Amino acid sequence: MLRRLLAAGALVASALVTPAALAVPAHASASSASASAAANCYTRVGNHWNCITPGAYCPAAAHGKYGYAKVTKKRYKCSYYSSNYSSDGRWHWKRAY
Repeated sequence: MLRRLLAAGALVASALVTPAALAVPAHASASSASASAAANCYTRVGNHWNCITPGAYCPAAAHGKYGYAKVTKKRYKCSYYSSNYSSDGRWHWKRAY
């Protein structure tokens, strides 16, 4: 009985684990496909970052650095947020004029 239970559990676990290429079903929306593509383009180039998402948290390596938005190509700076409406005390990509 225990052996059959373990075998069934292993079968279920192997069915849940799928390769990354097969993880996105063919009928998935364009937004999920674009989100995964966007995650792949966030890169550091010298002293700036390409393909950032405005308002998102920025990594420790980007603190005080500039980045360019993935869609609008506008310039943003990784700045510490400590305002009244956002008290999370984290670094975000903020528009640099």
